[in-house]
Amino acid sequence: MRLYLASTSPARRALLAQAGIDPVLVSPGVDEDAVGLAERDRLGRELTGPELVALLAVAKASAVADGAVTTAGPLDGFVFGGDSAFEVDGQLYGKPHDPAVARRRWRQMLEAGGGTLWSGHCVIDRRAGGGPTVSGPGGAVTSGDGPPVRPVAGSGMSAGSDAVASLGAVAPGGSALVTDGDRVVAVDSAVLTFADDVSPAEIDAYVATGEPLEVAGAFTIDGRAAAYITRIDGAPSAVVGLSLPVLRSMLRTGFGIAWHDLWAL
Repeated sequence: MRLYLASTSPARRALLAQAGIDPVLVSPGVDEDAVGLAERDRLGRELTGPELVALLAVAKASAVADGAVTTAGPLDGFVFGGDSAFEVDGQLYGKPHDPAVARRRWRQMLEAGGGTLWSGHCVIDRRAGGGPTVSGPGGAVTSGDGPPVRPVAGSGMSAGSDAVASLGAVAPGGSALVTDGDRVVAVDSAVLTFADDVSPAEIDAYVATGEPLEVAGAFTIDGRAAAYITRIDGAPSAVVGLSLPVLRSMLRTGFGIAWHDLWAL
């Protein structure tokens, strides 16, 4: 069973590889800032953490699954899109890009003591012969070759902005999953605690490596920042870039696919 990864993230690819899955990488070409701003304008308010990561995960997966970007050949498998954001005291942190911004965010994160890492996931069925069907809101999902399975949460969600409303109320440390036709969307979260004695010199040295500039929250749990994080409440893989337990649940619940069916043997 083939999995297309709508991402250029080395961390997400490495996570899947460690789990025995060899994904086909496809860059989704999504302008994350533009998508987020457009949805903010549509709603007339700022997006919550779960809303933002769900929206961007759907946008990335849809760009690949719906043919907005070119692939090497016809799709035949599942398309996965993911996104992450770090929330501190109600403020969402994406990628800092700039060293000065990264240093400022680290000072704010340490002052708060930690925050919540939101991880958005979207899986779209692009197997030859079609995907599941949904018999109305909250109905059973039937895959092409498996028995009916029950959605974890209600359906009735469309591919784009409605995913925001469906998953926007997830509490820090929680998770939720919704199904809609040929796709499943989920949000997971992990609460992180930072060491209380990180010095300004340590912040400067870390930022100088360049590692935090292109990652959500300006840190990587699987890199140099791991020494500054003392506790994780939630799935560690969610902090790296995608929640493996949630992805497994999405495939099983939405499509009747066993996790080991994706292993590259």
